[in-house]
Amino acid sequence: MNLGSPDSPSVKDVKKYLREFLMDEKVIDIPTLPRNLLVKGIIVPFRSPKSAHAYQSIWTDEGSPLMVNTYRLQEALQVVCPEPVEVCMRYGNPHPSHAYDRLQEQVPGLEEVILVPLYPHYAMSSYETAVEYARQVHREKKYPFKLSVVPPYFVDPHYINALTNSIRPFLNQPFDKLLLSYHGVPERHIRKSDCTGEHCLKVADCCHVPSKAHSVCYRHQTLETTRKVAEMLDLKSDQYEQTFQSRLGQDKWLTPYTAARLKELPKEGVKHLLVACPAFVSDCLETLEEIAVEGKEIFMEAGGESYTMIPCLNDHPDWVATVNQLIEPYR
Repeated sequence: MNLGSPDSPSVKDVKKYLREFLMDEKVIDIPTLPRNLLVKGIIVPFRSPKSAHAYQSIWTDEGSPLMVNTYRLQEALQVVCPEPVEVCMRYGNPHPSHAYDRLQEQVPGLEEVILVPLYPHYAMSSYETAVEYARQVHREKKYPFKLSVVPPYFVDPHYINALTNSIRPFLNQPFDKLLLSYHGVPERHIRKSDCTGEHCLKVADCCHVPSKAHSVCYRHQTLETTRKVAEMLDLKSDQYEQTFQSRLGQDKWLTPYTAARLKELPKEGVKHLLVACPAFVSDCLETLEEIAVEGKEIFMEAGGESYTMIPCLNDHPDWVATVNQLIEPYR
């Protein structure tokens, strides 16, 4: 299960997609009435043309890169996975019921479906909403099979191995720093997700102080991924850093902001930059347009000399093997 994509890069389809996405109460977590006014009255009408243009700039002959990369992963996984594999999205098509129905057709008497959210880290606006939506569809349509869910795998050795192996070849070129840019979330999401109610962003150095809250803390989990990747790549502390991208609105989001650091790094002597996006397993608008295009422009205009965007895992052989390994405990 991946995030989803508009059916086409037309303004009409982008509007439809944005409405569904932004009306999710786990994405914009304000009461329904003001969310309706904000999303349908302000954000979607003004943002859709710009977003449509951005989608048009990355759209391929095969369609949306996120969709194309997800289906390529499905095809590669089906080669090594004896169980039938289907794809669904949190927003847009294909709907979870389409995947459930297809699996039932292929396996008479189907007893269990394993959901693999294509989000390595827990966040209410990504992993949580996807899982809850898949469960809601399963429950409301009264499917007879059991639905099991793969938990976040942000430090799973196979995921870290796949991630580092996808990055390592790029370290052979001259570089001053590796920037690990994760999708951002509002700080209030971190506080809302805190299952203890008294740890996240309240305790000094909270992400490094042991707590049950870490099981659902996006910030902690991204920091752990970064730490593991740096260790496996044998990077020194001044050779890498972590940032957060895709900020929406004026509320305080997790910092440092990727765009701000891209502007500052050349002034700090970082002229040759590598950028990877570990929170995304499939290249999409946020990596291909926001980071590869807009990010490069910001960095180069600020005085950078070379900028390399490292592709997401997509259908990398080690990632295919990782997904197959993630479902092994359910076999």
